[in-house]
Amino acid sequence: MLSSFKRLLIGRPLKSTALGEQKLNIFKALAILSSDALSSVAYGTEQILIVLSTISIIAFWYSVPIAAGVLFLLAALIVSYRQIIYSYPHGGGAYIVSKENLGEKAGLIAGGSLLVDYILTVAVSISAGTAAITSAIPTLHQHTVLIACILVVFITILNLRGLTESATILAYPVYLFVVAIFLLIGVGAYKILTGNVSPTVHHAPIGAPVQGITLFLLLRAFASGCSALTGVEAISNAIPNFKDPAPKNAAKTLILMGTLLALLFAGITFLAYYYGIAPSHDETVVSQIAKETFGRNYLYFFIQGTTAVILVLAANTGYSAFPLLAFSLAKDKYMPRMFTIRGDRLGYSNGIVSLGAASILLIIASQGKTEHLIPLYAVGVFIPFTLSQTGMIVKWFRERPAGWLAKLSANLVGALITLTVLLIFFITKFGQVWFVVIFLPLIVLLFLRINKHYEAVGEQLRLYPDQLAIPIEGNVIIVPVAGITKVVENSINYAKSLTDQIFAVYVSFDREDEKRFEEKWEKWQPDVRLVTLQSHYRSVLQPLSKFIDTVEHKASENNYRVTVLIPQFVTKKSWHNILHNQSSLLIRTYLIFKKKVIVATLPYHFKK
Repeated sequence: MLSSFKRLLIGRPLKSTALGEQKLNIFKALAILSSDALSSVAYGTEQILIVLSTISIIAFWYSVPIAAGVLFLLAALIVSYRQIIYSYPHGGGAYIVSKENLGEKAGLIAGGSLLVDYILTVAVSISAGTAAITSAIPTLHQHTVLIACILVVFITILNLRGLTESATILAYPVYLFVVAIFLLIGVGAYKILTGNVSPTVHHAPIGAPVQGITLFLLLRAFASGCSALTGVEAISNAIPNFKDPAPKNAAKTLILMGTLLALLFAGITFLAYYYGIAPSHDETVVSQIAKETFGRNYLYFFIQGTTAVILVLAANTGYSAFPLLAFSLAKDKYMPRMFTIRGDRLGYSNGIVSLGAASILLIIASQGKTEHLIPLYAVGVFIPFTLSQTGMIVKWFRERPAGWLAKLSANLVGALITLTVLLIFFITKFGQVWFVVIFLPLIVLLFLRINKHYEAVGEQLRLYPDQLAIPIEGNVIIVPVAGITKVVENSINYAKSLTDQIFAVYVSFDREDEKRFEEKWEKWQPDVRLVTLQSHYRSVLQPLSKFIDTVEHKASENNYRVTVLIPQFVTKKSWHNILHNQSSLLIRTYLIFKKKVIVATLPYHFKK
């Protein structure tokens, strides 16, 4: 039943030879890898206005030059990440660039930041999508967290079905959103040019003096607006997912994404300024622009619907990039090996499920409020932005290929701007992002501890020609018995087929029981030595463990190994297990930690 349900949810398993069919073309890659960046159009402008609103509505004209600064940074990042794609065609993005050029610690900081950022990508995108839904249907406000969690589960299952299938399904809503926002911008611009704008619309002219405005506040607004740039790095992490030639297709996708993002962000910011839109707790900026442009008709709901869908589907960028980054870290022994294993549908399903679970926990903790998450979200991505640009500067300076000065200059500009934005975030929003200062070093420490463990395990498993293995001369089998039954008979017969050094061990709780059992055993199995152990406190483990230690000590002197063969009956129906004593499970769990004892289980299957 479970297997059938799994097949229903994620589909039939794919052969390993079908991996090439799971690669993405530019059309599909742009949809699933750019959805995060494109969706930031829905809240990037709003984040700028939230900061400016602390002064007054008159200050909203500053959103236009601030948006221009954000677009300049976007251009620098696109140029820089295009160089990274061609320099590191196997993917890995900021993690690989930082690790190879700045050292292990820098690489782990970049990798850890991006892992957290992708979790935040899912949480922020789903929360923002839920906010768009509740803006259109206010009665759903009280169910925000539940709706967000259900959407995470849906996206997780969709990604478990495989890269190509999820990309095919998600491509159309993403492009529908792009068409919807271009329609909104186009109609809005037409109304402005023709003077067909509501007389209630008021905005301060650009350059109007604003009392109380400070450089600190403008920098804070700029840093908030830079949240629109999250997701730019995802394409460089996911190069292996592209069809060949992968680097060339990835670079084209990156440029297309940057162009679309620039046009959409600039258009929404201008309309928000011209309409004099103020951020509201109950209604998003895009919702207000759409209502002002179209009224509350079917076009308004079309804009809101596509916005909600893209915000939800923006989470798919995280699902596309997180498993690949986790794979790179796991391959380098900084994360558990389970993240290197492909699932039934050839995706890294452990990474996908882990991302979904972490995102749900984050949504519950933040109560689905994006304003609590976006500052952390932006900091998480600007740390690897800065490290990757700095790493490329070191690479060009060290290798000095043809045209290296121009390449170095591009990365230098990118590094300086991203470092500036990062410092602005820490200075202006330290109360919201201080957690990164504590959490990120802990993640790096965890990576290093995992790596140390794997290195130690590798050292212990490695074969050395000059170190001969200790010979095993024979085997002593200990069979714990609880009575004279077919289960015990089956175990004793199996032990006899392996060796004649057998101890049947019976733990008795009183003398009379011990004597009766010895008499029965002598008649039933006279050629198998029975050892009876007294337990005054009704513990099976304690006397059994002492006996095993004694036998193991004597056996090791003659290069013998001790095997504890545990009889285990298997019921026909799983629920029958709760009707039986699970002492064999307890013994096996305890003995598995004994270094020089082999634990074996011999199942006996019941027919009814």
